[in-house]
Amino acid sequence: MTSRRKTLALLGSVALVGAVGVAACGSDDKSSDTNGGDTATTAQGGGSGSETRFMSDDAKKGGTYRIATPDLGFTGGFDPSAEYLGWAWGLQQMLLNRGLVGYRHVGGTAGTEPMADLAEELPEGENDNTVWTFKIRKGVKWSPPLNREVTSKDIVYAFERMATPSVGAQYANYVQPIKGFKEMADGKAKTISGIETPDDHTITFTLTEPTPDFLFRLAMPATAPIPPEVGKCHTKAGEYGRYVLGTGPYMIKGADKLNISSCATQKPIAGFNPTDGITFVRNPNYDASLDDPEQRSAMPDSIDISVNTNEKDVFDKIQAGELEEAAGLSVPPDVARKYTTDDSLKDRFRSNPEDSTNYLTMNLTTPPFDDIHVRKAANFIVDKTALQRAWGGKLYGDVTGHTIPPVLLDGDNSIDPYATEGSAGDLAKAQEEMKQSAYDTDKDGMCDAGPCKGVLYLNRNYGAYAKLGPIVIDNFAKIGIQLDAKELPTGPAYETLQTVKNQVPLASNARWGKDYPDATTFAVLFDGRNIIPTGNTNYSLVGITPDQAKKLGVTLPKDGVPSVDADMDKCRKTGGEERIACWKEFDTKVMTEVVPWVPYMNALHTNLLGPAVTQWDFDQDSGESSLAHVAVDPGLQK
Repeated sequence: MTSRRKTLALLGSVALVGAVGVAACGSDDKSSDTNGGDTATTAQGGGSGSETRFMSDDAKKGGTYRIATPDLGFTGGFDPSAEYLGWAWGLQQMLLNRGLVGYRHVGGTAGTEPMADLAEELPEGENDNTVWTFKIRKGVKWSPPLNREVTSKDIVYAFERMATPSVGAQYANYVQPIKGFKEMADGKAKTISGIETPDDHTITFTLTEPTPDFLFRLAMPATAPIPPEVGKCHTKAGEYGRYVLGTGPYMIKGADKLNISSCATQKPIAGFNPTDGITFVRNPNYDASLDDPEQRSAMPDSIDISVNTNEKDVFDKIQAGELEEAAGLSVPPDVARKYTTDDSLKDRFRSNPEDSTNYLTMNLTTPPFDDIHVRKAANFIVDKTALQRAWGGKLYGDVTGHTIPPVLLDGDNSIDPYATEGSAGDLAKAQEEMKQSAYDTDKDGMCDAGPCKGVLYLNRNYGAYAKLGPIVIDNFAKIGIQLDAKELPTGPAYETLQTVKNQVPLASNARWGKDYPDATTFAVLFDGRNIIPTGNTNYSLVGITPDQAKKLGVTLPKDGVPSVDADMDKCRKTGGEERIACWKEFDTKVMTEVVPWVPYMNALHTNLLGPAVTQWDFDQDSGESSLAHVAVDPGLQK
């Protein structure tokens, strides 16, 4: 497809695969090629037949687009420097702030192509993709109360925040190739030597190694400008999230009232309360002529996101026209059946490939999962089909047996070292593995040592996640592992899992979607160099070294923990078709020689649209609704 070739050309032969061929996710693909997302792209996840785009001839600007969510489960308090939740990324990229590079925020392949955003155009990498120079659009202003023009220094400050340990930047590893970044992060320098700003509208990045996918990395929210006048006052992890100012079409309600005369006078912006919700209103300083409507059509006057923990109430309100959609909740199976079998309702049910993996994560430093045979037994015993049913069946995703989504491996879903009949688990194979474990003292295939009892199992406390719990507990009991379940809301669950010293043995609260369309964004989950005390995403602690363990207060198993750092470095430097082959080998090694996960499903994102929605699209980048392109008819709201 034309759009895919453009993406590959930008990467200098690095074969990035986005949502190309959504058929890889189990669909009957009939995608239309598109240059700019103005053609509807079919994404028939699970055979639903839904299109990514929903448009009415009556779509107009105005009104309030209303969303309910069970909680604002942000992993970094909504601070762009630290936040690592896909939904939060979407809010920041589509509504609040503009980075040098962006996306169209549509579904399918067109939604994974990088585009110039704050930059005037996308540059070519120089000196073997180690030097990148950008010209910044003139006239783009910060929202009230700042009101000044964005400059290159604001972008520099965003990178300096990522290099400030107290900020807790969770994906700073992606910008470590910038010369001098690591030195600042290690406290050996006060600035980043590899970033130069010859004037207010020019910025140059010099890297220490060829990085063909650097444009994709610059589309991440943490790289977007941050005003030092406000950011410098909030350098503790997650703190700036209540004070975020932006350059996009919206601002957090009440941002104009923020007193920025000093750090002491700044109080949290009223429109964002983590327990109640967040409201976005139009940014009066936003100039649409300096933006691309393909990236942001910004139709509603406001977007209101409220917290509602009652799942039934949320979907009842959507059907009644009292809400436009839900976030953080899959459509209940009974509601999905009603909508997919009624011709008058079908177009209001959406199902799109998230380019993500649902999994159970096991901690390689914590008994009994510090034994590879226990981890292999877990992969054999888990009934993946039952877990898929807990979500609602095939309409919600395809069963998988490996870590990287097939859409990032050229559609290959064949890697499955623990395949069982009907993906329903195999007790005999699980017991054979357990017999080889030190935790099976009498070699009868059951985990019977002390650490097999009362094993902490972390999960979320609502929706399909809550339905997973009893299945997982029952499955592990079959091989002698007695789980002690702890169910929490999204945010606290992530915070618990991402704090290394907690050493959570087993968890199913996390799921992972791509950071950008390449397998490297899944490999980062197993990079030992990315382990940080809080906000950590290498939950299994793959590759942790004795020095790291000592600093983090982690006790290592006697044989240490395996590392795949060298394997991922090899694949990152590989281009063309060999890159995909390399990542397949990496995936296989992870699942056979490391075994940090029990992957069970490549998810489909389901949405139910209320009767007042007149325009909607899916954002392939964040794997969420494209709030950049929604519209509502206030006359149809209740």
